[in-house]
Amino acid sequence: MVVLLLVVFGFAGCGGNAPANNAIVTNGQATSPVRAIPTYSFEVVKTYPHDPTAFTQGLVYHGGFLYEGTGGEAKDWFISSIRKVDLNTGKVLQKHEIPRELFGEGIAILNDKLFQLTWRNGKAFVYNLSDFRLLQEFTYSGQGWGLTEDGTNLYMSDGTHVIRVIDPENFKTVKTIVVKDERGRPVMQLNELEWIKGEIWANIWQRDIIVRIDPSTGNVVGRIDLEKLADEERRKNATGLEERRPEVLNGIAYDAESDRIFVTGKLWRNIYEIKLQPAS
Repeated sequence: MVVLLLVVFGFAGCGGNAPANNAIVTNGQATSPVRAIPTYSFEVVKTYPHDPTAFTQGLVYHGGFLYEGTGGEAKDWFISSIRKVDLNTGKVLQKHEIPRELFGEGIAILNDKLFQLTWRNGKAFVYNLSDFRLLQEFTYSGQGWGLTEDGTNLYMSDGTHVIRVIDPENFKTVKTIVVKDERGRPVMQLNELEWIKGEIWANIWQRDIIVRIDPSTGNVVGRIDLEKLADEERRKNATGLEERRPEVLNGIAYDAESDRIFVTGKLWRNIYEIKLQPAS
């Protein structure tokens, strides 16, 4: 009887003090286990021309065309605009410029409307997709960076680790998604966004990687390392003018019908169709 009680209390003691499997112990406290996040490489399927004066802030593939949002203020040599672009030739078929005191940011297309953010101006514009006629203007707090949609709602980044879920009818925040890495740490500077097969893909500003986010949890579930592609673009297309050299990766577009992924960057001369390789 004594032996049995010792065994029972022994197991109870271990259960109360032992950390969970794979947990991290800091100062005697067990925290959540580290999640394994795969990193994907890529191959370039095809290269397309891109306007090297486009300071890319948003990229969307829709109806056989690319739509691009660009940034720039009065002090810059590049301009803020929305554009309809022929993918194969890079020719700008249609363009609307916004006032020079505004800095254009991410775009999204939903219900035959094109939505455009601004950086520090707190303004969102809604255009008729066919002719870029301004339909509505909304205001929001904080900064505007990236924008995408899931067919119902908009998803907006603001440079932090939080993605806002936005009602497209009034631009009010429905809820927020807190984005976390494998250790539960916030993933900051989320930038251009794209909805791909139920995930949110996000550029990280000043880093040539894309993170894949589960919108139901905010967890990063994959990384795509595009550093080699970005380095090659910058090396091949460097110019004598420092301010006109290709900058960071920024721009993700998805052709759902043909399952094609396109990426580009600020002032890049190319848009790349890429295919992911098995994760490491």
